[in-house]
Amino acid sequence: MAMPLRQSVRLGGYLMKQKVLRKEKFPLLVELEPLFACNLKCAGCGKIEQPHTLLKQRMPVEQAVGAIEESGAPMVSIAGGEPLMHPKIDEIVRQLLDRRKIVFLCTNALLLPKHIHKFKPHHNFAWMVHIDGLEKRHDESVRKPGGFQAAVDAIKLAKEKGFRVMTNTTFFDGDSAEDVVGVLDYLNELGVDNMQISPAYAYEKAPDQDHWLGVQATRELFAKAFGGGNRKRWRLNHSPVFLDFLEGKRELECTPWGIPSYSLLGWQRPCYLLDDGYAKTYKELIEETDWDKFGRGKDPRCDNCMAHCGYEPTAVIATLGSLKETVRAAVGH
Repeated sequence: MAMPLRQSVRLGGYLMKQKVLRKEKFPLLVELEPLFACNLKCAGCGKIEQPHTLLKQRMPVEQAVGAIEESGAPMVSIAGGEPLMHPKIDEIVRQLLDRRKIVFLCTNALLLPKHIHKFKPHHNFAWMVHIDGLEKRHDESVRKPGGFQAAVDAIKLAKEKGFRVMTNTTFFDGDSAEDVVGVLDYLNELGVDNMQISPAYAYEKAPDQDHWLGVQATRELFAKAFGGGNRKRWRLNHSPVFLDFLEGKRELECTPWGIPSYSLLGWQRPCYLLDDGYAKTYKELIEETDWDKFGRGKDPRCDNCMAHCGYEPTAVIATLGSLKETVRAAVGH
């Protein structure tokens, strides 16, 4: 199954508007990081490696909302760090929803039961819970025994209270096709509304630098996992074109400006996985970044990247620009 209809319709209208305005570069979604602090030390993330003084900072509500308004993006993924450690995260979410943004609040879910009363179910809001495999694999990844069960309990609680719940799962080189199938089947049975998946990328600040997936390994992993029509039964929050790309059925070029990242340091160049400096404004990011330098075959750091932040925007634009792909996405093939 493909991404939710409401999300697809919203993106379709937004892309049509950009075409009418003849804009070449525009964001589909902004990765908003209003803090770097976290209550976990995950092996695949290096956010807490920031200086102690920066870990103490929390982005003001006005700054967070203003950055999204400046970009014009229809969707926002609020990450970190752990967003639920931000004392005004509920206000940031409320103000973004008031501006008709589609909001995903990323969380490891450990603090969700404590803070869920601050939020209300909304058709444009979803919890995005990180689930990096089944229990043993997840707990190893987040370096916390009991982390998986706590996340599962939080998902059940959020569903009971009427919230949309999505998950985000990163796969590493130690994961097998059976692991992919196992976790997605489990999330299906758990009642998760939609799942996102991504091959691990060699994020340079992450503690674990030994288990990233290369291009060939990624294609082999997902081709096997998706075999036999498997992918049609999962509620994946991806376009069929992107899933084809993961399987190696088609090539795509990276669209690094499609999902820009904004944090306490500013707009990150060129994406949240590479750190080539920061722009103060979205306009500066778009106009003063040499986008032609990035992508597979252009920058060696990009050679093994198949992450959704660069390739899903390409896939979405290709999908909504083709009647055939639009129909395929609508029927979930």
